[in-house]
Amino acid sequence: MRKKIEAIIFKHDQLAEQMSNPDIYGDQSKLTPIAIEHSALSEIVSIGKNYISVLDQIADDMEMIDGDDIELKEIAQEEIGELQTQKTKIESEIKVLLLPKDPMDNKNLILEIRAGTGGDEAALFAADLFRVYMRYSERNNWTFKVMNSSDTGIGGMKEAIISIQGKGAFGMLKYESGVHRVQRVPKTETSGRVHTSAATVAVMPEAEDVDVEILDVDLKIDTYRASGAGGQHVNKTESAIRITHMPTGLVVTCQDQSSQHKNRAAALKVLKSRMLAAEQEKASAERAAERRILVSSGDRSAKIRTYNFSQGRVTDHRINFTTYRLNEILDGDITELIEQLKMAEQQELLAAEME
Repeated sequence: MRKKIEAIIFKHDQLAEQMSNPDIYGDQSKLTPIAIEHSALSEIVSIGKNYISVLDQIADDMEMIDGDDIELKEIAQEEIGELQTQKTKIESEIKVLLLPKDPMDNKNLILEIRAGTGGDEAALFAADLFRVYMRYSERNNWTFKVMNSSDTGIGGMKEAIISIQGKGAFGMLKYESGVHRVQRVPKTETSGRVHTSAATVAVMPEAEDVDVEILDVDLKIDTYRASGAGGQHVNKTESAIRITHMPTGLVVTCQDQSSQHKNRAAALKVLKSRMLAAEQEKASAERAAERRILVSSGDRSAKIRTYNFSQGRVTDHRINFTTYRLNEILDGDITELIEQLKMAEQQELLAAEME
């Protein structure tokens, strides 16, 4: 492991030299990818230098133990146990940092929420999930923008497509894809019976032009009048856009932007992201077929989480993790859930590396 760390430190130093080169420093197109790589290595370099220091101290203590000075031997014996504990702890951290990184993690994302089984109650729950991700975005200072939505008129939401922009956004929220189930007594229920409803969440990395190529000849573009809840016309011009990608049959509609041009751009962004996500899901399914990957199999039809209101409980079924912080989670405080899922995925990857 020491040789691997030393090679990373050497690479980090090389990148720093390149960044100070006037020919690179003055050219943003050259500087940016180097700076990103340099920054990505910084954490492991910091921990790696500490690791090498501990290894050197252990080597010094071993020399003292082999020596003739009894007092120095006793000091070395006391130190070496503590140093070995530090070494083991740091090695665990380094193993996690050396795991393959998902190149999509730093991308912005497209988030889709759809009411599932349960009628009006499912739509109300979809609106609850909408608020969860809106509040979580606010907590992280991310930009949260609604691209398309369909309300029920009673506070519910049939569907919402949202753009979230921020550092590491996809890497944090990618675990939210799947079926979210709610168990509670609906406001309209007079007998007090608990109902079970569901909503589906899809989290996709925002595709860039280099990720997905779409030919204009493959697109069928329709325009129509945007409408709000109850069929009330939002405007009198045909600003809403429906784009159909003929080869795949994917259809995207967008009406929440202020003009036809903006709706078209937003719809294309969603279409590209769906196509990129489809490629990712296919790759994830192939990996899941090779080994039992629970956290990030990419299966949007899988039931991932239950929100039980009578018990104030939230359970993530992928990792059998339960918390009784339902109110905090509904207010967008989902960091604990995400951290538990990240740790579980890291353990899966570590186990796979050892196979």
